[in-house]
Amino acid sequence: MEDDSTVIYRNFIAPPRAFTQFSHEIIRHPRLSSDAVRLLTWQLSLPRGTRESLSRTAERARIGSCAFTRAKRQLKEEGFVHERRVQVAGGRWVTQQLVSSSPLSAAEAVKILARTPVPAGDVDVSPQVAPSARIPAAGDPAGPSTGGHPDKDPGEDTSNRPAEPGAAPAEECGRLGEARALVGALPLLSPALRHIPPGMRDELTRLVARWLAAGHTAAGVHEHILRGLPPAGTPVHRPGGLLRYLLREVPARAAAAPAPPGPRLSARLAGARECTGDHVQPMLFRPVADESLCAACSPGGRPTVPAGT
Repeated sequence: MEDDSTVIYRNFIAPPRAFTQFSHEIIRHPRLSSDAVRLLTWQLSLPRGTRESLSRTAERARIGSCAFTRAKRQLKEEGFVHERRVQVAGGRWVTQQLVSSSPLSAAEAVKILARTPVPAGDVDVSPQVAPSARIPAAGDPAGPSTGGHPDKDPGEDTSNRPAEPGAAPAEECGRLGEARALVGALPLLSPALRHIPPGMRDELTRLVARWLAAGHTAAGVHEHILRGLPPAGTPVHRPGGLLRYLLREVPARAAAAPAPPGPRLSARLAGARECTGDHVQPMLFRPVADESLCAACSPGGRPTVPAGT
């Protein structure tokens, strides 16, 4: 850790082109993670008129699914990102995303989105879906409201609202985390895998996650990779491509082999049971009724011949 005697110097050269001005409040925001800042500044640096979604920016910036979900939530909580779902002609739902260089309230964001419809060529956002040409069975024709779904459950059947974009189930996030750790440990598995390109780690993580989702264990994935490696001493020039080849097909998980049947008594010992009395070795006898002691151990008993003789 640096001590008080460390002196730092900064050399800053203003770029002559291809730059964007950002507020210090964005870069130094105390409640935004580095992924959130990167996602926001990347979006604000795009040319005017570019229609690139937040999820697409996250892919280009190599922000993982779980990190993107957290970053987007932080930006929405701080007012830098606003979203709304609107219904367009044909009954389809469209997501409008607003990215701002300064925090906006919900009311301010609605005003901006209201005067910024989806450009022609994608879908035209209309304030109201036009009524059908069919004559309704009863009543006057009227267009359905497009103000969005109610905040509370109305208690009756309604149309299914599309899932929020970028949402990642907790189980999927945990699987991705396990897959990322497994890929990070591959260089320790074999010297042939020491030089995996960093740019391929996300792709390999997604491939490993498919294996885990199919029920394979991390040990099983390692064993499969080891079986596909060349003999020791053979150089591997493209370890990333080799791993992609080995992991692209996910085999069905083999069913567990049935347990072998227990030992069976011979035919001449059929019907015999072990005496619960005091014997040096197990004593089998054939009960007359439901007794658990042989004749020698029964009160007033007499010596008996063991079963099977």
